Amino acid sequence: MIKFFRKIRQNLLSEGKTEKYFKYAIGEIILVVIGILIALQINDWNQNRKENIIENKILVEISNGLIEDLIDIKANMRSHRAGVKACKYYHDMFTNKQVQTDSIKYYYKFLTMGYISIQNKSGYESLKSRGLEIIKDDSLRIEIIKLYEQDYSFIRKLEEQDPEGNFYDNYFKEINNHISPNLIFDEYGDIVSIQLPLSVTDTEQKKMLSYLWKMKDDRKFILNTYSKVLEKVLHLQSNIEEIKNKG
Repeated sequence: MIKFFRKIRQNLLSEGKTEKYFKYAIGEIILVVIGILIALQINDWNQNRKENIIENKILVEISNGLIEDLIDIKANMRSHRAGVKACKYYHDMFTNKQVQTDSIKYYYKFLTMGYISIQNKSGYESLKSRGLEIIKDDSLRIEIIKLYEQDYSFIRKLEEQDPEGNFYDNYFKEINNHISPNLIFDEYGDIVSIQLPLSVTDTEQKKMLSYLWKMKDDRKFILNTYSKVLEKVLHLQSNIEEIKNKG
């Protein structure tokens, strides 16, 4: 093709058609520029297409991880609610109110039980390795970062690192000292009931009630935090689906 154009230019020069030569040369330059621009546009389109495929793949991975996260969040919330009910159950027991003695095993289990926060971060880690800018929507990118870097981090600290949330080490031994002597076991060693009333002094009672109040208050704070994170996860899921559908 280049030889063809060169031959035309040479013929024009040899025939003395200088003006036509320059017009043709300019036209040839314009064609070359247009060709380069088209090639660049095609290259940009291919690059954008590749980036869109990567973005969509990462969003799918994040979305799938959020589904698993919701299962863990809801499970932990149910368990903390059981812990709150256990505090009420033992509060009634220590204040000599009527309780269902055959429910002792259930509430004994949940009173001081702690939990871990299982977070599926593979999609977010893939995003970081590819570069956060692969998510083109600014608000979605910021929402993803805040959830994983702030909200999930705070939940993990509450569940696994906060000394106040270590209910077992902080309270179980002393509370159990007043409960265990009255427990009733079956022939297989399972707890089936408890003999009431408990034998505690006024000072001991107030101490146990303060422990129960503290555990209940801490669990309510954790539940409130989980509720906020749950809303954010659901909101992020919705936004991801919206972006995927647009693509």
